[in-house]
Amino acid sequence: MLPDRPGRAPPPGLTHAGGSAAASSSHGEMQPAPLPFYRKLCYAIGGAPYQMTGNALGFFLQIFLLDVVQLEPFHSSLILFLGRAWDAVTDPAVGFLISKSPRRRLGKLIPWIVSSTPFGVVFYCLVWSTPSDAMPVSLKFLWYLTMYCFFQTSMSCYHVPYSSLTMFLGGNQRDRDSATAYRMGVEVFSTLVGSGIQGQIVGGYHASMMKSCSVPNGTLYNSTSAGLSDTLENTRRAYVIASMVLGSLYCMACLILFLGVKEQPGPLSPLGRTQLPFCHSLRIILGHLPYVWLLGGFLFMSLAFQIAQGIFAFFCTHAAGLAGRFQHLMLIMLVVASLSIPFWQWFLVRFGKKPAVFVGLSLIIPALIVITLVTHNFLVFVFMVVLAGCSMAVLYLLPCFAGYRASDCTHNPSVILTLQILMAPVPITLLLIAMAIFCFYPIDEERRKQMRVEMEAAGNKGIVTPEQTDGPAHPGSYL
Repeated sequence: MLPDRPGRAPPPGLTHAGGSAAASSSHGEMQPAPLPFYRKLCYAIGGAPYQMTGNALGFFLQIFLLDVVQLEPFHSSLILFLGRAWDAVTDPAVGFLISKSPRRRLGKLIPWIVSSTPFGVVFYCLVWSTPSDAMPVSLKFLWYLTMYCFFQTSMSCYHVPYSSLTMFLGGNQRDRDSATAYRMGVEVFSTLVGSGIQGQIVGGYHASMMKSCSVPNGTLYNSTSAGLSDTLENTRRAYVIASMVLGSLYCMACLILFLGVKEQPGPLSPLGRTQLPFCHSLRIILGHLPYVWLLGGFLFMSLAFQIAQGIFAFFCTHAAGLAGRFQHLMLIMLVVASLSIPFWQWFLVRFGKKPAVFVGLSLIIPALIVITLVTHNFLVFVFMVVLAGCSMAVLYLLPCFAGYRASDCTHNPSVILTLQILMAPVPITLLLIAMAIFCFYPIDEERRKQMRVEMEAAGNKGIVTPEQTDGPAHPGSYL
């Protein structure tokens, strides 16, 4: 599943709310009322939209743009790159706007979550819609780039306040930890739901499209053949249906969150009294050395997994001879990733964060190598995706395929070689760089325990420093 916007740290202005609120609830004169089970569950369900839509986009947007919309590889790459770059800009900007916004009757965070949901659902569905084939290529490119960026903005307006809502649920620290555990469970489940629904709806149509390559002229989409045209239209329709199903679940999750969760103001929360300018806040965060090291490690690790995730469906279809089966492999991978979480939690507690990171990341390396070298063998792929699932994190792909054309049934060697390079050597290299960076991360388990004691002591005075929170809510906190 996607971690709490892995590599995506809570933005300036929302950074240290957790530490202050936790300390206040732990040391205040009056103990807060316990957090009821239904409120924890409603809060957890609110995390489903990001996981569902994020994984569906990560696994399928690449093959959708190239094979279904039939954009040029350069345009597809540019859409994904600019969309992710835009997402990186909107996250801190939205966080800063939230910190400056007034507190309303429903709170400061929940209004942002609720008001962004209709826009997020609409733009998500528009991302998977297909304009007329008569539309110029440049306008198609602008359409998908605009819809993708609008969706990323809407999701930032949803997920940034949602990820900060944990510390404003009420209850004590143990209640909030329990709510976070429920949230992780729901997010794992929603990862399976999102990718499973999308894959089962559209996977068979991709197989039908590849079967149409058996026509004598060897062209995948022959506009003179009504049957081939119908196959393409059916595939496009399947993507729209899948987007509407996930969009409905998106709305339902937001409604449950809105009805079941009441935002509680934190006594020492900086959300109501943020005074630092945005750029100054950002400089303070980036000036924290442990955070910079960790951010660098997660940058390379996230990029490695985003390449493996985004290329997977495309690789299975065009290079591995497993068209129509990639959705089953993807589901197996996600199920194994979900079932392995308890083991990794035990491993983390027993041996610490760094060993868990090194062992977990190492597992996917042999899996990627074998997947790249073996073709037309479903059972071997099953075994390898089981291994890959044990160390899986998912993001997005920035592809650029040499010489690829959507209308080709068979591709020249440069295309196959590019797919093989993107599937194994590039992610493995990035993972090794990430692991090297993690080796130099200055905060170990002993230092973390010491900072926890310092944080509790400082909480009595209403002061929480970046180091005492193990860095400004760093992207590795989910470990």
